[in-house]
Amino acid sequence: MSSFLLMPHPAAARRLFLGQSGLVLSGAAVALLAGKDALAAKAGSGAPQDIQILNTALGAELEAIAAYQLGAESKLLEKPVLDLAVTFQGHHKEHADLLAKTVVKLGGKPALAKANYNFPVDQLKSQADVLQFAAKLEQGAVSAYLGAVPLFGNRDLAKAAASILGDEAMHWAVLRQALGQAPVPSAFMA
Repeated sequence: MSSFLLMPHPAAARRLFLGQSGLVLSGAAVALLAGKDALAAKAGSGAPQDIQILNTALGAELEAIAAYQLGAESKLLEKPVLDLAVTFQGHHKEHADLLAKTVVKLGGKPALAKANYNFPVDQLKSQADVLQFAAKLEQGAVSAYLGAVPLFGNRDLAKAAASILGDEAMHWAVLRQALGQAPVPSAFMA
């Protein structure tokens, strides 16, 4: 991300995400994220740290939604790329919806979108600039989920996080391909 210095390096983004999230999620949160509402109901309400972790992830998803909205409204994207951006934004909306519902089910109040994300709007002058910006956001998301997956004590939660990780990795690969870059830059994620 040569010209987008406002976004942290992927490893720094992962540390920031994990540092803000605190502890791993409870069994109730695991069940909810895995789509097992009945199991979640048996597990009871969530601990405050569980709600904090979910809200941290929700905040990141809301930021991604806003970033894709910025790209869509920039008038810099050609039709096929605009369609792709709207599709990816839809995925982030689905993630955010699930996270928000989970926070509510655990007795918490879901995080809200910020009024301003300080995106580098003045540096977005072409379709390639918008794609590079989105690719860096997705790379940061991949890195954050990659760091989070092994920390989960419950394998169901690890599977749910890995599912989101897979989606973010696909976004990143497709955006790199659209930029004319190798879609998968290496055999391993750092």
